[in-house]
Amino acid sequence: MLFASSTIKITHQSSHSKNKTTNDPSSTMGQLQPLLLLQLLLLTLPFSPFPVSGHTNGDSIEDPTIKTMHEFSGYPVSEPSSFIIDSSSSLSFDAQSLPEQIDTLATISDAPSPAVTRVLYTDKDIKARSYVKDLMKNAGLSVREDAVGNIFGRWDGIEQEVGAVATGSHIDAIPYSGKYDGVVGVLGAIEAMNVLQRSGFKPKRSLEVIMFTSEEPTRFGISCLGSRLMAGSEELEKALLKRVDGENISFLDAARSAGYMGDDMELSSVRLSQGQYSAFVELHIEQGPILEDEGISIGIVTAIAAPASIKVGFEGNGGHAGAVLMPHRNDAGLAAAELALAVEKHVLESGSNDTVGTVGILDLHPRAINSIPSKSHIQIDTRDIDELRRNTVVEKIRQSAIAIAERRRVKLSEFEIINQDPPAPADGKIILAMEAASRELNLTYKKMISRAYHDSLFMARVSPMGMIFIPCYKGYSHKPEEYASREDLANGVNVLALTLAKLSLS
Repeated sequence: MLFASSTIKITHQSSHSKNKTTNDPSSTMGQLQPLLLLQLLLLTLPFSPFPVSGHTNGDSIEDPTIKTMHEFSGYPVSEPSSFIIDSSSSLSFDAQSLPEQIDTLATISDAPSPAVTRVLYTDKDIKARSYVKDLMKNAGLSVREDAVGNIFGRWDGIEQEVGAVATGSHIDAIPYSGKYDGVVGVLGAIEAMNVLQRSGFKPKRSLEVIMFTSEEPTRFGISCLGSRLMAGSEELEKALLKRVDGENISFLDAARSAGYMGDDMELSSVRLSQGQYSAFVELHIEQGPILEDEGISIGIVTAIAAPASIKVGFEGNGGHAGAVLMPHRNDAGLAAAELALAVEKHVLESGSNDTVGTVGILDLHPRAINSIPSKSHIQIDTRDIDELRRNTVVEKIRQSAIAIAERRRVKLSEFEIINQDPPAPADGKIILAMEAASRELNLTYKKMISRAYHDSLFMARVSPMGMIFIPCYKGYSHKPEEYASREDLANGVNVLALTLAKLSLS
């Protein structure tokens, strides 16, 4: 058994909280910090069927487990101890600060409220980064940045030579989106550090908050840019040397304008080494309706589905919409339409609800109502948690594109697989830690798949990974109506804080 049985109650600093502790805090404050630390230490020790008793009046501690706990915690072995494993103690979540910080960050935007637009290396992005770094420093974290602007806030543990436990997400936002996507996982992670520090917790493994650069593909067409580089993508390192945005500004020039990628910096310096992190846990809104619909507080992610993105082009002869008779047409538009329906067919034939496919872009040329399309361009996104099954769908789409082009007498001018990332399973020990934290907080939880992908997908290549979901209103995301309640924010931060504590002491 990974964790010993224990109950640690985390409460909000809120007068209307359902779970607020009713005991007078002044009567127990002197005992809380050592009590909490010892309980957290217990979570990582092998379970024993025998009761652990406290010793009072200066009695010597004979139980070697208790002695080890006292020595590790920094409290003298002879100090009186009256804790009980099943007793409750309190971690203090600030119910006001996090929502206010989210609102403040949302004002740093190129779109008017309530929408948020924050694009990589723009003035608003730079200002938002400064705000996040200030929050990290205020939480007592040591702050550093890498060559592309991934930001790290570190709380040094007792054993700094072992792999740290990391958490984090992103703060960039696609045009006219909401204020919670990614932001909850950054500002919520900083609040989780504050929660643990206020409790008197002392980490064994160091804890780090990471703000990833450009999870969204808005400016340079590359999603999870920072975490891909951290995971060691040499292909991306090479591509970024030539990549330009829609205004023909190169990635390197944009980065330098924001204060990154100096003359002595290399993209390869962003790579993480294996073992640098012993665990990574990301807190995120679900971006779907399941948790809210089922009235469940916490989602524990077991796997992240990964997309394969495909570009397809057809070329025909075009012509006048009235003058060219139907038997003589080579219609590139109808070829694209037929392929779109083929995508749906192949996905549904996979036999799994976990296989999904979307045609998000379909462009025609010359886009005139009285002209037969001479060119068409289609972009396809297909995802699954089973890589082989997803790749089978991709191959079927390719075969359909070839057959459609031949049957309709058009040219298949392009079939490019832009990316074909492998899905990522969550780590079993991290899942157990998240489940234990949820149970100890008396929160309902559900194991689930993330069908949206996140920086965690790429962190899984260099570290054991886990994700915590909280509900969001009607599952809305990437739109101004995106919303998470204060209660759900508190629940997510509490589960994250307790999970990080368990992993830090493991």
